[in-house]
Amino acid sequence: MGDIKPMWIIIGVIVVLVLFFISIYNKLVRLRNNRENAFADIDVQLKQRHDLIPQLVATVKGYAEHEKEVLTRVTEARQKAVMAGNINDKIAAEAALTAAVSGFNMQMEAYPDLKANTNFLQLQEELSDIENKLASVRRYFNSATKELNNGVQKFPNNILAGMFGFKEEPYFDLGEQQRAQLDKAPEIKF
Repeated sequence: MGDIKPMWIIIGVIVVLVLFFISIYNKLVRLRNNRENAFADIDVQLKQRHDLIPQLVATVKGYAEHEKEVLTRVTEARQKAVMAGNINDKIAAEAALTAAVSGFNMQMEAYPDLKANTNFLQLQEELSDIENKLASVRRYFNSATKELNNGVQKFPNNILAGMFGFKEEPYFDLGEQQRAQLDKAPEIKF
């Protein structure tokens, strides 16, 4: 009879440890799924952006025939972004596309006739709206990524995370070129 009591204590400790590790694993799964769900919101905005860019490029072609290099860069960056497979590849491709579109917008400043074209203005406004929505969902995605990364890094979660392939994930970053533009003071022209 004396041997039964320590056996129940050992079984109880094992059950508590198993339940503890199950709860950690389930939390990590929830955090990973939350991040993937947040990227699904980004994906919707990216699809709209990808659909809008060819229309914008087509509108500009008639006005800026000698700007083929800029238009080609935007088109190629869009194609890479559309073809990107996983979340991390999409993040890298979208950073390149954002830089290409930014360069495109700067080049188009030189065409006053184009800036007066209602179709172009409408497309620019739609693109600006999509970019604002992207900024919002990007913040949510980065918040979900931070939660996942914190969950993966904490002890004892990091032990279980390593065993089951959970790892730190990258944020949806703006990229060096766009960050430099945001850090620059705005130019005011009269």
